[in-house]
Amino acid sequence: MHLLKQLCAWMGAEPAVTIPLHSPERMRAILERERMRADRGNTNFALLTLQLSTRVTREQWEQLGELLIKRVRATDDVGLLKSRLLGVILPETPVEGAWKVARDVLAELPVDFDPPTCNVYVHPALAADDVSYLESEHDVEQEAPAGEPVPAARSMETWFVRPTPGWKRAVDIAGALVGLILTSPILLVTAIAIKATSKGPVFFTQPRDTIGGRRFNIYKFRTMVVDAEEQKAALRKYSEQDGPAFKMVHDPRITKLGRFLRKTSIDELPQFINVLKGDMSLVGPRPLPCDESSGCQAWQRRRLDVAPGLTCIWQVYGRSRVSFAEWIRMDLRYARKRSLLKDLLLILQTVPAVVLRRGAR
Repeated sequence: MHLLKQLCAWMGAEPAVTIPLHSPERMRAILERERMRADRGNTNFALLTLQLSTRVTREQWEQLGELLIKRVRATDDVGLLKSRLLGVILPETPVEGAWKVARDVLAELPVDFDPPTCNVYVHPALAADDVSYLESEHDVEQEAPAGEPVPAARSMETWFVRPTPGWKRAVDIAGALVGLILTSPILLVTAIAIKATSKGPVFFTQPRDTIGGRRFNIYKFRTMVVDAEEQKAALRKYSEQDGPAFKMVHDPRITKLGRFLRKTSIDELPQFINVLKGDMSLVGPRPLPCDESSGCQAWQRRRLDVAPGLTCIWQVYGRSRVSFAEWIRMDLRYARKRSLLKDLLLILQTVPAVVLRRGAR
């Protein structure tokens, strides 16, 4: 069935004419294709979305579809993203260009048309031409180069998210509960030891980037002095890991007990709580601190397509022995081919990797 016929069938009517709009599946494929082109060519593209209200009639659907098809370029794509959510994919288009398309279309709608709610997404989110337009915490308007206000844009990373399968969430909950029960004596002894050997809290919490570029607070046993984060910038030049990640063998901020906790990965055990909360999975790319994640190249941020985890391919085979680029390739390899068998194998392989301290610092 033609897409517009589908739309109108959901509305309880059949259209008199047909408009060549892409299906949601086709739009997802085009978004992924344009992301690959943008990453390889160091360019950007935009996505304009138009959310229609339930009051829009069959004829108004047709009017909007015709307007969009008439307004866009031959290189653009128009289609349905979700129920009553239309999308326009605009290659090599800055934020102000995407909003101009929205304004042009809205200006041509009849006065009795309930106007759709428009949003603009950009990729890469940190493209030099678009960074000033990214939606801020307070969602304020920015000034365009021409002096006209340009509404805020959003990162497109949310559109690339690969939902967590039901089997994976079930394994996460069961595994985290078992992990907390089995390691509870270690958790208790570690908490007492940290409190007895250094000043400061037992736990360390820090914002980390998660699936779709969202953020959560990760839980760890504190292994450093209390002002460790303030010292990080001064120590950055001594990092022994290439790329934006910070790794240092003889990090002066680490306490004596903290060094042991890191070598044995005991400091990571509180993250079973993150798994139970749904912030993380048992298996997935290790979540980077926000400053390190924002320093990644666009193609490297594809690791945020899936939920972060306690362990992954890098944790088992890489760690300090591989370059940052290879680390990310391991994460992307996992994200492309997730399966129950692969997750169970990685969980089992993590145990000897931790016990033998392979690549640990």
